[in-house]
Amino acid sequence: MIEQNNQNNQLSKELKSVFSELEIFKHLRKARITKKFGFTASYLFQLIFCLIFHHKSWYTLLKSKKGDSYPAKDAVYRFMNHSKFAWRRFLTFLSAHAVQKVDGLTDEKRPKALIIDDSMFDRNRSKKVELLARCMDHSSLKKRFYKGFRMLTLGWSDGFTFMPLDFTLLSSKNAQINGISENIDKRSSGYKRRIEALESAPSIIPSMVKRALDAGISANYVLMDTWFTQQPLIKSIVDIGLDVIGMVKATNQRYLVNNQKLSLKELYRVATPVSKQKGILRSIHTTMANGIPVKVVFVQNRNKKSEWLAILSTDCTLSEQEIVRIYGMRWDIEVFFKTTKSLLKLQKEFQGMSYDLLVSHTTMVFSRYIVLSWQNRCNTDQRTIGGLFYELCDEVNDLDWAVALQQLIELLEDTLTKSNKMIQKLIKSQLQQWIDGLPNHIKAYLSISVCEV
Repeated sequence: MIEQNNQNNQLSKELKSVFSELEIFKHLRKARITKKFGFTASYLFQLIFCLIFHHKSWYTLLKSKKGDSYPAKDAVYRFMNHSKFAWRRFLTFLSAHAVQKVDGLTDEKRPKALIIDDSMFDRNRSKKVELLARCMDHSSLKKRFYKGFRMLTLGWSDGFTFMPLDFTLLSSKNAQINGISENIDKRSSGYKRRIEALESAPSIIPSMVKRALDAGISANYVLMDTWFTQQPLIKSIVDIGLDVIGMVKATNQRYLVNNQKLSLKELYRVATPVSKQKGILRSIHTTMANGIPVKVVFVQNRNKKSEWLAILSTDCTLSEQEIVRIYGMRWDIEVFFKTTKSLLKLQKEFQGMSYDLLVSHTTMVFSRYIVLSWQNRCNTDQRTIGGLFYELCDEVNDLDWAVALQQLIELLEDTLTKSNKMIQKLIKSQLQQWIDGLPNHIKAYLSISVCEV
């Protein structure tokens, strides 16, 4: 094996400390991401990981004065294109370790949630990328299509810290532009992920949730938006043992009240008005057509009382206020998507054509976020010091329900005006707060302000 003398120098003192604390190299070995010849896997991983902090692409790094001391381009691309590396196992080990460290800083009674959502993974300029597909951007208010993938992501949040746990870059059987490479070993991890990429999101989500729980990650709820809050998926998650809180829209789904099957609009009419909580219009206990009891809360548009949003919870013991507050934690994943694309070079840094490269690089970007998220928590939570500080210091603040309600109202108003301006402003504001919570040395490395993203 080639062990470069300057290998450890690729990491700054601060990053070296957090790599050790989160046991990143140990997780690489546990996932069997190792090499028998040439540069070590850990060296190549940290080299790619640190590109963002050097403000260089791989090409400019090789062209720099120290370019001769780095591995050649082929060595890095062989590493990232390796179909037998279990990148999902590595991400699961790393995220579970980080979540357990964060979880130890919070009260057991504090709600923790798994958050599921998808985002565009844009490759519009590509033609030969493996499994490239024509996808619809359902987050856009106008029907828009793009070439690329849907990045289905599972994350964890305690209301203050968000950690990504798992992802799948979804292609499409019907709108596929390119198929699976014929040279892939069908026994490899890479081939299994390719097959998974052709499945539907609702069929994949339960297995993602199970993997997270099997890794020792604790959660009380699964939070979803309207695209995923469908009765078959809700039942699958409830069968696993978790409650679901999600926004629902008026579709052909029916709810049972007094032996009558009602639509969401009809359910609103028979729901009980809630007079004590400002902004919360009505709520009702009902049963879905598949037999699962739920509580539905209707949030009012302050400017037009006939317009509302509906949030469903399978935990019927929660108050209307708590349902709104916990659902507000779902915004953490929107900030995560914005951060990875704007600051951490997701889908931009490497432009390979194999599906393995897309998976490996996305995993490294998620790893960057985990490291930064842990640094953010350490910088803002005095309990991370340990010892007496843990006992004497208060927990970091949980999400306030009034803030969560305000976010929902702004979302409703933005939808009605058919503009994404308020949503983008909200995400940018939360991203700025996240950046402000980072240690100064990390902000200096990134040297990017939120106004640039």
